[in-house]
Amino acid sequence: MEIAPPNTLFDEIVEFLTSEPSNERLIAFQPSETLKQRSLYLLEQNRNGNLTDAEQMELDEFRRMNHLVNMLKIRARQKLAAPE
Repeated sequence: MEIAPPNTLFDEIVEFLTSEPSNERLIAFQPSETLKQRSLYLLEQNRNGNLTDAEQMELDEFRRMNHLVNMLKIRARQKLAAPE
């Protein structure tokens, strides 16, 4: 399987954030189908012990970006739940 360009997920997140999304849109954010499929492939390769060094770096980047998005979603939910 072809390696996704390293900044693709980062670029998708930046593009989304610069659109000034509402908290609701932020909570609903999902990466593109291409990146979802790529992350599933990398996770499967990891489970099987078949990751190359480049794929391991790519998977690590997916994990960092996933953590960032999860933290943003948590903050957005907190803002929505806070009394005005």
